[in-house]
Amino acid sequence: MLEPQNGPKDDAFEHIPSKVNHDASTTTCNCKSAQKCAALSRSFSEAILHNLKGGLTSDLSSPLRGEEFPPFDRYDLGQRVTNPVQKPRNILITGGAGFIGSYVTRKLVVLYPEYYIVNVDLLDYCGSLKSLELIENAPNYTFVRGDITSSDFMNFILREKNIDTIVHLAAQTHVDNSFGDSFEFTKNNVMGTHVLLEAAKVNNIQRFIHVSTDEVYGEVSRSSPDCHEESILAPSNPYSATKAAAECLVKAYHKSFGLPTIITRSNNVYGPYQYPEKICSKFICSLVNKKQCFIHGDGSNSRKYLYAADVADALDLIIHNGEIGEIYNIGSQFEITNLKLAYKLIAQFHPQDPPHEYLEFVQDRAFNDRRYAVDSSKLEKLGWSPRTPFDFGLGKTIAWYREYGNTWWGDISCALVPHPLKKIPDALIH
Repeated sequence: MLEPQNGPKDDAFEHIPSKVNHDASTTTCNCKSAQKCAALSRSFSEAILHNLKGGLTSDLSSPLRGEEFPPFDRYDLGQRVTNPVQKPRNILITGGAGFIGSYVTRKLVVLYPEYYIVNVDLLDYCGSLKSLELIENAPNYTFVRGDITSSDFMNFILREKNIDTIVHLAAQTHVDNSFGDSFEFTKNNVMGTHVLLEAAKVNNIQRFIHVSTDEVYGEVSRSSPDCHEESILAPSNPYSATKAAAECLVKAYHKSFGLPTIITRSNNVYGPYQYPEKICSKFICSLVNKKQCFIHGDGSNSRKYLYAADVADALDLIIHNGEIGEIYNIGSQFEITNLKLAYKLIAQFHPQDPPHEYLEFVQDRAFNDRRYAVDSSKLEKLGWSPRTPFDFGLGKTIAWYREYGNTWWGDISCALVPHPLKKIPDALIH
């Protein structure tokens, strides 16, 4: 069973101030005082850290294997940022029930009991509150189901919860879907970001973290240097185009209105809790269900991969120590072609069988970037580096999907097809 080994003494609370206060606690709990709520939050967090399996350090050379695996473990939470420059009090996370959002939400709620975390999520097809069961009863956490494209709703949340920091992750992200219904991507990714920026401006938000993607840079040839933060944006599909457009709005609000913004751009992210429409989770779930891995084109397209907990670490550091007005790439050096990734996974599920029995080559996307590559040296100077080797993270991911992949979201068969395109609504065509 793949299970992180116990590490050194967990000092997650060493740097928590002895007295903490929740500005917004009275709107979400029955505590008679903010101090009591803070004490409950700390006790709740300590109990979670005590009960979670595994430790902060693990045998990172563990072979890929997956049997029974806990839904949550200590390794994924990481550690607090020490000596933070920025000390937020009330943080809004949009898309906190999504894949990366759930990692960030769990991390902030558990490791920072002196903070108050509000999670706004529409609970679209790929979101799941099951990913947040670990913290659903935390005194310093509230979930609100809502739509970021609603100006009235977002202004109400920012005022009611006294939000000072926004981490904006909510977005439509699956490239295949963007080829079929790009209007939905424009609505959520561009209009949703615009609504949130305007609400942030009106409500004097102190820090706005906009989470974007390396795909805004477009295709990067192997002979070209890795993209740095000032590289020209050249998105090549509707999804990345909407993310680039959203970034332009974020930059404009910073320059025009002085809104304190930061933008992040990360490589492909993998790990437990990812809806199986992205290639890594899709291949794994296909193999769990004894289905074939569908390869777009010839499979020579390559991607660099980051484990989700490492991305959460990066965002945590940027929330606390990122410089206003800056852009930070969140990158990995591990790169693998889609075909080699399929071979690697097939070997874990069917080591005795010929790999080609579990492969099917299908028509390529309308356009499929050969590769992406970013230079994350700026973030590394801030103190971040990925802590999860690919094989270790992949082993954790395989183990989790073996145990939970078929039950976490319900029926996932619609995601395990070659081209799961969302079609444009008829009303928009006629």
